[in-house]
Amino acid sequence: MTAPAVTRRVDEMLATADPGSRLPRHVAIIMDGNRRWARARGVPEAQGHAAGVEAIRPIVEHAVRRGIEVLSIYAFSRENWQRSSSEVETLIGLLDATIRDETPRLREQGVRVRLAGRLDELPAETRASIEQAILATAGGERMTLNVAFNYSSRSEIIDAVHAYVDDGNALAVLDEEGLSAYLYTADLPDPDLLIRTGGEQRISNFLLWQAAYAELYFCDCYWPDFGPAELDAAIDEFARRARRFGR
Repeated sequence: MTAPAVTRRVDEMLATADPGSRLPRHVAIIMDGNRRWARARGVPEAQGHAAGVEAIRPIVEHAVRRGIEVLSIYAFSRENWQRSSSEVETLIGLLDATIRDETPRLREQGVRVRLAGRLDELPAETRASIEQAILATAGGERMTLNVAFNYSSRSEIIDAVHAYVDDGNALAVLDEEGLSAYLYTADLPDPDLLIRTGGEQRISNFLLWQAAYAELYFCDCYWPDFGPAELDAAIDEFARRARRFGR
């Protein structure tokens, strides 16, 4: 990226970070702690995952009410395939059912669903559910729900480079703007606020490129207990921070 392009990008980010708005355009969430939530209550881990899926709806609805433009949720990582087959089946089954059940409600709320991840690696039934949700909600204008499903940020960057080259572009002239245009999130603003629940303080291969200037917010609350009040607390903390982007 040339110096003028960098300046232009910084100007865009500063405009997004207007302290008067006190509201991030794009909130990204790593939904962590389902299994620990279940263990703390002495219930099966599957029950923790079910509670985690149930926790998504009130957060989506509250984000719409607050006027968030984009909400990204880390639903299933490519690393999750390394878990036991029974847990993977439970996770995918819950998420698949949720996508199908929630699509009409999302459409009514004006929420556009999109996917970030390798769709082709998912079971055919799950692919069909996702594709139907994307098609049914395509006209949503109030908020974009960006679901990171079978997602890995490192894989995304590799996929972007391959797509860039496959389109006949030369690697010798590849710059930041060029690569960004081939990411899964090409038509979305970068996240302003990245939240991780569950007490861990890392971003675990989630939106590594896009979150370069995101404000990071970590909380001890397990994801099934993260509700609208907790989201408001994260947004309030975001509003108190000064974002300078190197200036």
